[in-house]
Amino acid sequence: MAEEKALVGIIMGSESDMPNMEPCMKQLEEFGIPYEVKVASAHRKPAEVHEWASGAEERGMRVIVAAAGKAAHLGGVVAAYTPLPVIAVPMKTSDLGGLDSLLSMVQMPSGVPVACVAINGAKNAAILAVQMLGTGCDECRKKISDFKAKMAE
Repeated sequence: MAEEKALVGIIMGSESDMPNMEPCMKQLEEFGIPYEVKVASAHRKPAEVHEWASGAEERGMRVIVAAAGKAAHLGGVVAAYTPLPVIAVPMKTSDLGGLDSLLSMVQMPSGVPVACVAINGAKNAAILAVQMLGTGCDECRKKISDFKAKMAE
C-alpha cells in the first residue's frame, strides 16, 4: 500500500517469514490501514535495521510489527531505536516449535518493552496495531468496534 503514508511498519528477519506474515498484511488491508514491509535481520543486517527503525516515526509510522524466529531479537532491537510501540510476532521454528522465539521476545529488559502475540499470531498483531492506532484515531477505533461486532454475529 504505497499510495498512502504507512501507519504500520512490518519488519521481519527473513524472507522465509513472509508467508506467515501475510495474515497481518491482509488484515491491515481489510481495515484500510496503510503499511510498509521491510525484510532485515537484526543479526545479519543490524545497521539496516537501525536505520529503518530509527526513521520510522519520521516517515509517519505509529506502530511497528516485528516478526522473527529462533533467537528472535528483531523486536527488541527495533524497540531500542524507536519511541513507537512494537508488537513482536514469534515465528514457529523447526527446532522448538516457536517456543524459542516466544521466550526471546517476552524476556525484554526493563525500559525496552515489546508487546507479544502468539506464535505465528500475525493476524492478531494487525488487530492489536489498529487498536493502538485507535487510542488517537476515532476512525481506527470504529474499525475495531465494527470488526468485533461482526465477530459476535
